[in-house]
Amino acid sequence: MTSATHFLQDIFRQKTEIPRALDYLLSDGKEPFRRAQALISKTSSLFLTGIGASWNAALCAGSLFFQTGRPIYLQEAGDLLHFTQIPPDSVIIAISRTGRSIEIVQLLEKAASAKARVIGITNIADSPLSRQAEVALVIPTLLDHAISVNAYSSLLIAAGALADAERPGFESVCASLFRAFESAGNHIEAWQNQLENSRWLEPNANYYFLARGGSLGTCSQARLLWEEAAKTPATSMSTSGFRHGPQEIVSVGMRFCLWIDQLLMREADLAVAHDLRQLGASVMVIGERLLSDAGDLVCQLPESPPGWQFAIDMLPIQLAAERLSRLRGVDCDSFRICSYVVEDEYGLGRRKAEAPSAD
Repeated sequence: MTSATHFLQDIFRQKTEIPRALDYLLSDGKEPFRRAQALISKTSSLFLTGIGASWNAALCAGSLFFQTGRPIYLQEAGDLLHFTQIPPDSVIIAISRTGRSIEIVQLLEKAASAKARVIGITNIADSPLSRQAEVALVIPTLLDHAISVNAYSSLLIAAGALADAERPGFESVCASLFRAFESAGNHIEAWQNQLENSRWLEPNANYYFLARGGSLGTCSQARLLWEEAAKTPATSMSTSGFRHGPQEIVSVGMRFCLWIDQLLMREADLAVAHDLRQLGASVMVIGERLLSDAGDLVCQLPESPPGWQFAIDMLPIQLAAERLSRLRGVDCDSFRICSYVVEDEYGLGRRKAEAPSAD
C-alpha cells in the first residue's frame, strides 16, 4: 500500500467506527433512540435536514423513511432556515457532525420559536445541537482529520436506523448490518487494488455520478469528495434524470460511476452503463451481484439488508477520491478555502466577510 494520507487512514478506520456506531444505538444510545422514535411517531410534520456531507447522509436516510411509508419533508438546513415556515408541533431531525454549523445553530432558534421539537444526530456532546435538542443521539465517533468520512458514515447509520426502526424485525436488520459492515471492511484492500490498477481514474477527465433511491445520497457525497479531496468539479444526479436530456453531454473519454440498486431498476440501469460504454465513456459500477463485464471497473458489494446498501456503497468511491487526489498531485488532507466548520453565513468560509450591499 502506498504512503497513507490522513484521508486514507480515515477510510480504513471505518472498519471499526461503523460497527461501533451501530453498537451505540443498541446499548448506550438505546434510551435516547427510543425517545426519538416516540417523538417521530406523534408528529404529522417530520423534517429531515443537514448541510454539506450531513445533507447527503439525510438523503440516504430519507429513502428509508419513504420505503416504510412514513412521509417526511427533506430540506437542506439553509433552505429550511430561511425559506420555510415550520408548523407548530413539527419534529425536525437535524444531522450535523460537530453540531456547530451556522445553519443548524440558527435553526435551533427558529424551531424553538415555532414550538417545533428537535432530534439532534451529531458526533459532539458539547455542541449547541446536542445541548439544545430535545433528544440528542451523540454517536461516539472520533472526528476525521478533514473530510467527513467516519462522521458521514456514523450519522447516516443513526438517521437510517430511526427510519427502519418503524418496520418489524429491526433487530434482525441490525444483525445483518453488522455482517455487512464486517464484510465491507474486508473488501477495502481489494477495492483499493482495483483502483490502483484501473484506468477509470484519469486526472483531467469529466466525471458524472448517477444513482437512485438511497444511493442518491452516496452519489451526492461522491461529488463532494471529488471537490474536497481531488479539488476538481463533478456532477451528481439521479440516473432517471440523466436520461431526460443531460445525456447529450456524453463524449469519448468521459467518466461515469453508477450505483446499481439491490432490487429495483437493475436491468434498466445496467443498460445505461452499457450504452455509455458504447458511446465511448469509461464506466465504473458499484453494487451487489454484478457481472464482471458490467463496466470498465466493477466494485462488488457484500450483501446488506434491503434498502441499506447506502451504508457501505460509499467505501469504493471514497477510495477512488483519495486515489484521484494523488494522481492529480493535490493535497486531500487540507482545505485551501473552506473552514472545517462553517460558523457564519458570509463569503466563502475562513473569515466573516462584510455583508454584500443590497444595491
